[in-house]
Amino acid sequence: MKKTVKRAAVLYFLVAIFLAGMILLTVQFVMNGSKWANNRANRHIYSGGTVAQAGAIYDRNGVTLAASENGKRVFAKASAVRKAVLHVVGDTSGVISTGTHYLYRSTLSGYNLIDGIYSLKSKGTGNDITLNIDSGACRAAYEALGERNGTVVVCNYKTGELLVSVSKPSYDVTDVPKNLRTSERYEGVFLDKACSGIYTPGSIMKIITAACAIENIPDIYMRTFECKGEYKTGDGTVICNGTHGKVSFQQALNESCNCAFAQISIELGAQKLKATAESLGFNKQLYAKEVPLVKSRFNPSASSKTELGWAGIGQSTTYVNPVHFLAIMNAIANSGTGYAPDRIKQTGTLTQIIGRMPEIMVRMNPDTASQLKRLLRSNVTDKYGEGKFPGLVMCGKTGTAELDDAESHSVFAGFCARDDLPLSVVVIAENAGWGSGVAANTANRVLQYLDDNR
Repeated sequence: MKKTVKRAAVLYFLVAIFLAGMILLTVQFVMNGSKWANNRANRHIYSGGTVAQAGAIYDRNGVTLAASENGKRVFAKASAVRKAVLHVVGDTSGVISTGTHYLYRSTLSGYNLIDGIYSLKSKGTGNDITLNIDSGACRAAYEALGERNGTVVVCNYKTGELLVSVSKPSYDVTDVPKNLRTSERYEGVFLDKACSGIYTPGSIMKIITAACAIENIPDIYMRTFECKGEYKTGDGTVICNGTHGKVSFQQALNESCNCAFAQISIELGAQKLKATAESLGFNKQLYAKEVPLVKSRFNPSASSKTELGWAGIGQSTTYVNPVHFLAIMNAIANSGTGYAPDRIKQTGTLTQIIGRMPEIMVRMNPDTASQLKRLLRSNVTDKYGEGKFPGLVMCGKTGTAELDDAESHSVFAGFCARDDLPLSVVVIAENAGWGSGVAANTANRVLQYLDDNR
């Protein structure tokens, strides 16, 4: 009897180990099946370490951006388009880690838990993906940057659809330069600056400081500020871009007066400025749907008034991610609701039937958003001039991001206030000087293209 009990115990123990192993294997399969199926060693998908067989990638207008033909990957017909959409489409080797080829490789391979990649093996293709991206508008943005590197992003602020995402430098995936990895011309070419880059923002950061002032200084619109070309903080000096004399809060933003905004920043203090910035997504890991963004950083000094003043005007240790700042523009334009820019329109899976719901990345007090919208509109009507953005009813802010050892970046952030053209835009043109130059002109050119091709 005792022997029978012992044998039964051993049998139960073995069965328990077997079941535990099966459960563990099932969990591992569910969690890692897609990764295993899409391993580079899988010759049904890869050839020579690059994607050969997969679903097609289309732009919002049905233009083929990537597809498989006769066992090899082919791309858009025009070289200018291939360069303009390189980073959002991605390379076939997965070096551009935020490209659609890499981030959505499971979808493109047609993988699912039941059949694996059976459809790819049997039909030679996986699931297709249609992007929200407008390849023609991307080309317009790419060409508008000229010889300058940088990034351009445009979003429908009512829906979150990401229409433009351009990063420079770029290259033609069908004609890879031999010096791609060695020439300074292509430095950072594998980095998608829209989602993986951070920049000193310059004066577009005054939008955040203005939001903090609106919410924390009750009489901010009654105040005046004296600008003599520099502001002595007590422990240093903040230099302005001009001598503006006595200015109101609105005029200070119109003129992008460093002296006024340094005073405002110091009065608000580091704690309140940081709280406002963090409520709008700074110092947090954010995602544009499935695409991870580099953190925007804002940690103003609490011990140095001078550094606090510089931080509040977008210098010092302040850095922004372009797509994150685009979501902030979405929030201002959209009564406080800042949708996450989304590159995917539909795929060959269930989302093709039910669609993709927009996700909120940034929330802002609706009254604050309304006041900022009015101020940004005033920048155009009272400073830049409507002729800078003909017919667009533009709201925006230029920025000149000063660098220690190079020419300043030209920056623009804004949105079109027309109901029939609800588009936000952020442009950063590296080492291109004043924000009212290359960045603002690029923003106008790409929005005019989208207006003409609605």
